[in-house]
Amino acid sequence: MVKQNALRCAKVALVGKAPELHGFRANPNCMNRYGYSPLHEAAEMFSVDMIKLLFHYNASANVRTAGAEVIEGLLPLHVAVESTCLHKYVEDNAFHYEEDLDNNKTHVNYICKLIHLLCLPGMKIFLDTTRLLGEHTDNLIDELWNYIEEGSLVQSAILLLATQKQIRGSLSSSRNSKSRLDGFHVIINRILNYIVRLESGQTEKEKLEVKKTRATAALLLVHAVSQAGEALDAYIRSHPEVLNS
Repeated sequence: MVKQNALRCAKVALVGKAPELHGFRANPNCMNRYGYSPLHEAAEMFSVDMIKLLFHYNASANVRTAGAEVIEGLLPLHVAVESTCLHKYVEDNAFHYEEDLDNNKTHVNYICKLIHLLCLPGMKIFLDTTRLLGEHTDNLIDELWNYIEEGSLVQSAILLLATQKQIRGSLSSSRNSKSRLDGFHVIINRILNYIVRLESGQTEKEKLEVKKTRATAALLLVHAVSQAGEALDAYIRSHPEVLNS
């Protein structure tokens, strides 16, 4: 039902009041044989309406993939981000220039191109899906940091742009924490500390330069979204709905 985006059928199964169901109802967090939950499947399809329906019936955004036939440990949020990276716009442009990052000028140019690309009208459904999942995902800042530490700039940009409101209003790396530190400050401090650790560590010179380059670019990215994120978010939300083909 999720793969067919059959909202009415899914609702009937989740409610469980149809006579044919004999009082049983579907478990919104049940894993299929491939290790995916319904929310993972809906995230892969960028079906915002299905995701909203599943959340209404207590689906958890914090269930991770498990099993021999799937990459383990993925949240629905990860599925949405990684699937966005497979979009032709992103594959043909965003990753093409990553290898050319070698100085501050190319860092700025790349970050500007990446942000521009992700703000195109055709990317709205992907960011809308990621945003919705991010609103229900615990430890959002930690998930963002994992991408940054891995040097995954495109994934970091997608998550930043889609969830900048949650990050800006985040009290700490946990949604339920009472710390009063803005999420962007948390990430910027982590990046700066990471760069210091790299410079004082024993990493091979070639690997060190690659990691420092990615970290410096990530720092620019986070700073850009922290400054312009609200305006960019309003612009992205203003796009008309475009059917995902």
